[in-house]
Parts: sequence; structure tokens; C-alpha cells
Amino acid sequence: MTRDLRHDLYAALAAALLVVTAVLVGSAIQRRDGTLRVGWPPLLAIWDPHVGPGTPAALAVAALVVAYGPALAARLPWRALLLTTWAAGLAWTWSLALVDGWQRGVAGRLTTRTEYLRAIDRFHDIPATLADFTHHILLGTPDNWPTHVAGHPPAATLTFVLLDRAGLGGGGWAGAWCITVGTTAALAVLVTVRTLADESLARRAAPFLVLAPAAVWVGTSADGYFTAVAAWAVSFLALAVTGHRPAWTGLASGLLFGLTVYLSYGLTLFAVIAGTVLLLGRHRARTLPFLLAGFLVVPVAFTAAGFDWWEAYRLLVPRYYQGVGGIRPYGYWVWANLACTVLIVGPATVAGLRRTVSTLRASGRPDRTARHLDRSGRRLDLPGVRLALLVLAALLALLVADLSGMSKAETERIWLPFAMWLLPACAWVRGARGWLAAQGVLALLINHLLMTWW
Repeated sequence: MTRDLRHDLYAALAAALLVVTAVLVGSAIQRRDGTLRVGWPPLLAIWDPHVGPGTPAALAVAALVVAYGPALAARLPWRALLLTTWAAGLAWTWSLALVDGWQRGVAGRLTTRTEYLRAIDRFHDIPATLADFTHHILLGTPDNWPTHVAGHPPAATLTFVLLDRAGLGGGGWAGAWCITVGTTAALAVLVTVRTLADESLARRAAPFLVLAPAAVWVGTSADGYFTAVAAWAVSFLALAVTGHRPAWTGLASGLLFGLTVYLSYGLTLFAVIAGTVLLLGRHRARTLPFLLAGFLVVPVAFTAAGFDWWEAYRLLVPRYYQGVGGIRPYGYWVWANLACTVLIVGPATVAGLRRTVSTLRASGRPDRTARHLDRSGRRLDLPGVRLALLVLAALLALLVADLSGMSKAETERIWLPFAMWLLPACAWVRGARGWLAAQGVLALLINHLLMTWW
């Protein structure tokens, strides 16, 4: 066993111990006073070993990705790799969702009393509803919004309203939308890594983007859809700042970033990732005007319709503490949230994050044999450094969200948009099949031993 592999295993073991500690401590707190308000800490789930119609397919997809994923990722033409990644991601996510059956796993997920579809009937007059939106955020106000509607800007709910008006109403279509769109996030990440770093790193990361445990919550939660919107915003920005039609890609990026912050207040933290991408590109000055022009479209449209984003966020904070957010203890969740993150990104990503830090540290060591050298003789693995900075930007955004106290529990879905950008760190691990197997086994165990809320 090499020294690097041993250190990777140590990192994965430390992460596993964090999860075990969160389970044991959380279970004790929940039994004592019930303040965590989750059934199987640190996840919003209950212990419920089961199999379902998706089980055979999930096992088959996991086995195929482990056996053939790395080789196919290395040799497929780029466009074929993107299509294969999406197809495999769809198969993996759908099969995991269907382990719980059609109704519990897909059609019923977004129709519960806290979810978006419960408010669709109140959007008969969309401009009037948007203008009146903030009057129903706080508990105690007349006809206050369901939890998820109140907790997000109205673009989230409006998405499902428009689906309904297009004839795709009900929980089944809503779930299919979230899975279909959500699984495209992997493609956006691959395009970004190839654009900012290099193609070989993107290819090595591809199987891990397919077999991520995060797929358990992409199917089916609206946060999977949010993840894809934010990911494509970053991807178009990467294309713009590297000179790929900066006018059009900059506009597309801005438009999607504008939509992102009207889907979820917390995704304003994507400014950290966007700022990093801007710094890594040479065409910042050309891109910025188009980026800003595109970004203004969604805020101007919602503001013209009467929705005040800042006022809504101001009201959301007390609404958060009126509900379970005011009961759940910060002292537990500020570190247990990180255990949730381990469960959605898996042990391979933990090992990859260790190597991410090592890559940055190594870039400052004297080494005359390195591929790139600066004037002082320090080695500069430019693609590796670029990928490391992108991954660490996502980690920083996630940590800020954690410290804010506005993400206590349920981060297995809330942090999906940030977690997606940690997964490319898997490009650095060695022994890809073994790590892929660990990723798949973790997802299968979660989905078959627990009944998750999403």
C-alpha cells in the first residue's frame, strides 16, 4: 500500500467516524428531548430496511459503472462521454428513487403538506400572487405558505405552476422534472472542469459524478433541480471567461445565476464559486458586462411583478426560527451537517479533498522536474491547481452556509448544489474501481436501510 493511499484511507476513516459520532450523539439527543426533529440523525429519515422495484436496476447500474465506468470515461469521444454520463446518471437516480416505489419514491415526494405542489392553486393570477407573496411568509399571517414555499423565493414554486399549466401537473411529473433536470448537473460540472482545468481530469471524475450517493436526494427533491440550474450557470461562466463566445455564454450564465438566487436564498453563496471562476479566466473584462446584463433579467422581472426579494428574505429569518429552525440546536448541527455532507459525497470525495489540499501544497514545493515552473523554481500543476481552487471555493461556500445557522439539518438535500462541486476532487484518487464501489455501496445502503424524506 502506497503512502498516499494510506492517507486517503485515513481521511475516509476519519469521515466515517464523524458520521458514526453524529448518529450516536444525535440519537441520544433525539431520545432525550426530541429537539433534533429528525428520525435518524443526522439525516431526515427513519430506519426502515426495505427493497423495491428499483433494487435490481440499482444493483446492476452500480456494478456496470464500477466495472466499466473508468475505462469508458477514458476512451469515449467527449460528446459521447457526456451523453453516457447523463444516461447512466438518469438510470442510477431513477433506480434509487424506485427502490421506495413509484408513489413513495417519486410521485408523492413533492405533494406533502410542506411542499411546493400544495400551493399551486394559489397562483391563478401570477402577478397578483407575486405581489402578495411576502404577506404570507410568517406563521400567524392569513393563509401562510407551506414550509418550502415560504422558505424559497417564488421562482421555485412558479416552476411547478408552469409545469402544471403546460399539462404536466401532479407529483409524478414534478418528480420526473427534478430527476431529468437534476442529473444534467454532472454534465455542467464536466464541461467546467474540462474548460478550466483539462479534459483528463474531467474524464477521471465522470464515473464519480454518476455514482454519487447524492443521487439518493436528487431523486426526488426540488434541490436537485436547483443544483442543475446553478451548475449550468457556473459552466456557462467558465466558457465565457475562457473565450468561448463570451457574449452569449456570459448572458446565459447571468440569466441562470439570476434564476438561481430566485430559486433559493442560500444559493447567493454561489457568488464565491462564480468569483473563483472569474479569477481563473482571461476574458473577465469582456464577460462581465454580459454576465451582469443577463443576471438582471430575472430580478427585474420579479421586482416589476411586485415581489421584493430583500423583504422576503428579511421575513424568512423569523419564519425559520418560528418552525423547527428555532428548536434544532446549533451546537449539534454545526458539525453534524458536515456528517450529512460526507454521506452525500461519499468516501471517495473525502479522499479526493485530501488530495486537493495536497495538490495546492505541492504547487509551492521546489521541483525542477515539474511540468510548469515559476521563476523561483516551484512546480505549477496548472490544471490541478485550477481544479483545486474550484473545489475549495465550493467547500468554502458550504462552510459559510453551515456557520450561518440557517442550515440546521436537511443539508443532505439543501447542500446538493455545493456538494456537486466537491465531487470532481475524485479525479485525483487512485484505484478508481475500489473507490467507485465504496460510493455505490454507501448509496445503496442509505436507500435500502433508511426511508428518506426526499
